[in-house]
Amino acid sequence: MKRRQFIASAGLLASTGTVAKAAAKKPLLHHVFFWLNNPNSEEDKQQLIKGLKALKGIPTIKEIHIGTLASTEKREVVDTSWDVSELMFFDDEAGQKVYQDHPIHVDFVKNYAHLWKKVIVYDSVDA
Repeated sequence: MKRRQFIASAGLLASTGTVAKAAAKKPLLHHVFFWLNNPNSEEDKQQLIKGLKALKGIPTIKEIHIGTLASTEKREVVDTSWDVSELMFFDDEAGQKVYQDHPIHVDFVKNYAHLWKKVIVYDSVDA
């Protein structure tokens, strides 16, 4: 394929949204860190973990990991300030959007937000 043909084809693909659709099909990881209002309360921590486990009922979540701090070596680059985390795997951005709007997730936020003082989310796709 000549350079001009390639550029024309790439332009056509971009204008039809094929490139955007391909990008949207990349697996997405959704990593959320929670800081509890009462970090010393084991009851609050367990209540939040229970709520996070209920999110497994959302069908677009392919895999979920709910975690607490590991007792690994303390290093300057390791953030140990959070209390509970969740890591979810989705097939693509569309699956993550379904999760965001799903009634189970909406109820989770409504019923458990009183437990945390801070939340940080990191979303990433394959490079």
